[in-house]
Amino acid sequence: MPANHKKVDVIDKILEACYQAKPDALFIMSLMHQYEERGSLSKKQLEGLYLKASRIKDIPSNWLATLEATILKMPTRDKTPASVDAAPIFTKDVTVGHHIEAILLKYPQHKRVLFFQTKYNSKEGLSASELAELEKFVKLLLKS
Repeated sequence: MPANHKKVDVIDKILEACYQAKPDALFIMSLMHQYEERGSLSKKQLEGLYLKASRIKDIPSNWLATLEATILKMPTRDKTPASVDAAPIFTKDVTVGHHIEAILLKYPQHKRVLFFQTKYNSKEGLSASELAELEKFVKLLLKS
């Protein structure tokens, strides 16, 4: 871009015009401060500025049209809540619970099986190696 062509900052001009029309408006002062700090405003903030600016008679309509076009170009953030009908993350395996209970009935102080019980009751899944270890305990301790 050549040096003699400077980009016109319509948002800054609209902020200045709104401030000149109503110097005590806190919303406009807040937007001006944020625009100076960050160099941009969010879509919601620009929409609020457009509503305020459209009420002021002295602002040229081409500035408002440029602001409206800027707003329309910005992406809309969709904040829809997550669906509730999703499947639960963890489902308890009943046979694992029965194996843990059976071992603890016979050996109530078995530390590793107590650890498995804690994980099982707090709805944490047992890893494949832990399940294999539990099956080994079932074969050794209950089938003998």
